[in-house]
Amino acid sequence: MSNEPSPEGKLPDPVDLSRAVAGIAERSQRLVTEFLAKQSSEKPSVGMGDPLNIAGAFFEMTAKLMVDPTRLVQAQVSLWSDYMQLWQRTTERFLGGNGGAAHPAEPVIETPKGDKRFKDPAWQDHAVFDFIKQSYLLSARFMQTTVRDVEGLDDKTAKKVDFYTRQFVDAMAPSNFVLTNPEVLRATVESRGENLVKGLEHMLDDLERGKGQLAIKMTDTDAFQLGENIATTPGKVVFQNDLMQLIQYAPTTEKVRKRPLLIIPPWINKFYILDLKPKNSFIRWAVAQGHTVFVISWVNPGEELAEKSFEAYMDDGPFAALGAIEAATGEAQVNVIGYCIGGTLLATTLAYMARKGDRRFASATFFTTMVDFAEAGELSVFIDEEQIQALEGRMREKGYLEGGSMANSFNMLRANDLIWSFVINNYLLGKEPFPFDLLFWNSDATRMPCAMHSFYLRNMYQENRLVRPGGVSIHGEPIDLTQIQTPVFILATKEDHIAPWKSSYAATQLYRGPVKFCLAGSGHIAGVVNPPEAQKYNFWTNAKLPKQPDLWFESATQQPGSWWPEWDKWAEKFAGGSVAARQPGDGKLKPVEDAPGSYVKLRIG
Repeated sequence: MSNEPSPEGKLPDPVDLSRAVAGIAERSQRLVTEFLAKQSSEKPSVGMGDPLNIAGAFFEMTAKLMVDPTRLVQAQVSLWSDYMQLWQRTTERFLGGNGGAAHPAEPVIETPKGDKRFKDPAWQDHAVFDFIKQSYLLSARFMQTTVRDVEGLDDKTAKKVDFYTRQFVDAMAPSNFVLTNPEVLRATVESRGENLVKGLEHMLDDLERGKGQLAIKMTDTDAFQLGENIATTPGKVVFQNDLMQLIQYAPTTEKVRKRPLLIIPPWINKFYILDLKPKNSFIRWAVAQGHTVFVISWVNPGEELAEKSFEAYMDDGPFAALGAIEAATGEAQVNVIGYCIGGTLLATTLAYMARKGDRRFASATFFTTMVDFAEAGELSVFIDEEQIQALEGRMREKGYLEGGSMANSFNMLRANDLIWSFVINNYLLGKEPFPFDLLFWNSDATRMPCAMHSFYLRNMYQENRLVRPGGVSIHGEPIDLTQIQTPVFILATKEDHIAPWKSSYAATQLYRGPVKFCLAGSGHIAGVVNPPEAQKYNFWTNAKLPKQPDLWFESATQQPGSWWPEWDKWAEKFAGGSVAARQPGDGKLKPVEDAPGSYVKLRIG
């Protein structure tokens, strides 16, 4: 093996580096001056103190930690012992010559599996960068282990401390800084600092687009046009009201299933997550299986809809859709899918219908849905009285929650992938973001009406009232999920950070009708949008539904590939036979416009 380091691992010349940095300072001064001049005319934002109540959580953690300082001392001694080993092994590498690349010492700490931050060869090949990397990993482990081992904290405080400690640890990674990222250093020297100047331009553009907030651009938004190369499944808007447009998709088979299929997507995001490109469109695939597919496309609300309630989303959403579908097809009974918060609305609607004796939904499918919020995952760190009050104050001012607020919360759950990777790519390397349909959708933020969102956060996330019989009333009627007798298919995803699969599984113990539970691989989005042709991931099924989800998983059968055909086999039982294919406009409803409609095209920011 050669002792020469690989070209990827060469360190920049200090003189070249200093010249590049000087050039950056000179060329970027004008950009910064122009940006500050523009911002000086803007009204300054009012400080909000600590709306996330982070300081209180860390103060409580520190107080508990100091009750038994010996734990902290032991942790520090262990950290310094690890550091001594690292110093020793780094010295051995230097003594080996050429940065120690030929004979690397055994690492004190390994890079976690799947961590993409340290994939550049220099992180392993050069003793300096290997030392920086391992120093960071040791410090990160020390901080996170220390806060997790604190005894006496209530569950919510412990989760908040752990979550924000991880945010801090992720932010301080050496890959996020110019002088400690070998890939960025090489790019800086090779381009004579052009990468950082370009990165500064990107940052200023993002600040302007976010009106003073850093709205990181994740993809080339100009690369996609709704209805042209994304959300292209043919169909028509056949009905609309203040809250939604109802799309009916054109058939691709001569015969279709008698009962139509209604999809209720989340209004936190837009419906076309289920209709990205043709190859991964669930909607297009369902049409090809013979379903007459109707999809609700929620409006992106403004202040005029501030008082729209959770009940209004039920009335103007699934109930309005049921009436429209009957007018369009003559069918009174419909099969239905609810995704995420759309599934929470569906469960609420089914419980209300059960109380009223309304059986128009022949079957119900839930995609990554929670109805029991006792274990709501990491999103629960954003839900406490202080934070809800702060959100409600902001919503009352405008009539809605800003489109980026929920997106930022979701991105923080996977900060390295959805925040810091773009900081490095866009700002440090100065590259343009890659055109990616999923990230285009992820960046297409939607607002939340004040009344609806406050009801949802308080009754579901904070107080977990929906799971309690009579805990929530709709139009004055107390509802009870245990009265739902509709056949149900529940899909959860194994790595879901938004709707943890064990929380989704809790619903299997509630509904009185026949229940099928299916666990898919991957997460909240990729686990759902997984077409059979991709041959990715796995899914698990088990006819038995024990109370404990771990017991269900232990005896579940693992099957390769997509869960879509498994669901369709189940859905076939509720098809009601077959009829001649229905075209949008054949019934009593005349088309308003082509799919995907105009509501979905309103883009915020």
